[in-house]
Amino acid sequence: MKALVFCDDLYHPAATVRAGLAPLAAAGWDFDWVEDATGWPTAALGSYSLALLAKSNVRSHADPTPWLTGAAESIFCDFVRRGGGLVVIHSGVAGYADVVPVRAVTGGIFLSHPPPCAVTVEPQPGHPLTAGVLESFSIHDEHYQIVLDDAQADVFLHTRSVHGVQPAGWTRTEGTGRVCVLTPGHFPEVWLHPMFQQLLTNALRWAARPIVG
Repeated sequence: MKALVFCDDLYHPAATVRAGLAPLAAAGWDFDWVEDATGWPTAALGSYSLALLAKSNVRSHADPTPWLTGAAESIFCDFVRRGGGLVVIHSGVAGYADVVPVRAVTGGIFLSHPPPCAVTVEPQPGHPLTAGVLESFSIHDEHYQIVLDDAQADVFLHTRSVHGVQPAGWTRTEGTGRVCVLTPGHFPEVWLHPMFQQLLTNALRWAARPIVG
């Protein structure tokens, strides 16, 4: 399965995402990459059925200019409505609070985070998106504080720290497409944790299947 990956922003270098997806690539996943979005032709997204957004609303780590403005703001919403699968990781929910179409399709948005700390990731037992993740696990990460806009979103993962409990993984549908959000993922060690690798695999597989009927 091929996916188009959007990554590289001010605080989240592309190297982290590339390292985190390397084991999946070794297992047969095929990834294309958009890092510096300057001049990127948004119509190119239409040639993919699966996308992974791990990029806040900046062109690159060196250019804080927003990359989704004007008509481009709706590319992910339109993509999903037409049957595309979208997986959103960590900074993919950051910087879009005022980008209405992106916020609408993700169903939730980053509000803030305390300094990196010990975070416990708590999967919902028996949920298809947590298959193979049999118990909670601990990571050192940014504990994203989230505003979950979609009350109907299917939350399958929470994160817990001294700063409270937050929704950390949810799915929703839009048109004939699927969206899966995972909010952990600031450090390479988080991406490479075996249980997070399982969550990534589950999310990509689930999102890749369009809704039929």
